[in-house]
Amino acid sequence: MPDLIAACAYFLLIHFGVSGTRLRDALTGTLGERRYRGLFALASFIGIGWLIYAYRHAPLVATWGLMLGFRPAAYALVFIAFLFAVIGVMTPNPTQVGMESRLDPEKARGMVRITRHPFLWGVALWAATHLVLNGDVASLILFGTFLLLALGGTASIDAKRRRKFPEQWQKFEHVTSSVPFAAIARGANRLGPGLAEIGAWRIVAALVLYAVAFYLHGRMGPPLT
Repeated sequence: MPDLIAACAYFLLIHFGVSGTRLRDALTGTLGERRYRGLFALASFIGIGWLIYAYRHAPLVATWGLMLGFRPAAYALVFIAFLFAVIGVMTPNPTQVGMESRLDPEKARGMVRITRHPFLWGVALWAATHLVLNGDVASLILFGTFLLLALGGTASIDAKRRRKFPEQWQKFEHVTSSVPFAAIARGANRLGPGLAEIGAWRIVAALVLYAVAFYLHGRMGPPLT
């Protein structure tokens, strides 16, 4: 268990202690944007590998226990999480790395009408579902870390864009929302055009990846999907 705690602490540190902070601004000024991104990607891959290893070797210590009755709902929730995450990755969005040039209210389309952080909200829903379903200490630590990282990441990205593009960000922020459907609920955006703009191929891609993850889940035991 100490190894898992250390891996989670490392993963949170490189994201909340570096990415999205003024330290990142200083590092990109020294290293350059591309070199910084490469080093940060390497550090993240190391962290993910460490997390997977530590989780698989952590002792099973039950909390509320495996909630078998929650499984049908969990399947549906994880599918929704895949829709948000996969469609979000495939949709041009100025909150994504390297897409700051799309920081224009007119380009808030598709899934971005629902939330400007679809991938992170997908991760948050995936993590929360697994945290509740598994009911053990190792899952509480691991999926709690991903949940904290995803929710904190939305605020971190917003703060970074606000510092770098104050005027453009204010306009984009007005017609979008971090919390899903909040901008639509307050009348700043509309759902109808967003559903048409998503594109059937993105939904199919999410369905295919969900099916693959579901298949591997059964083949590999209790993994991270």
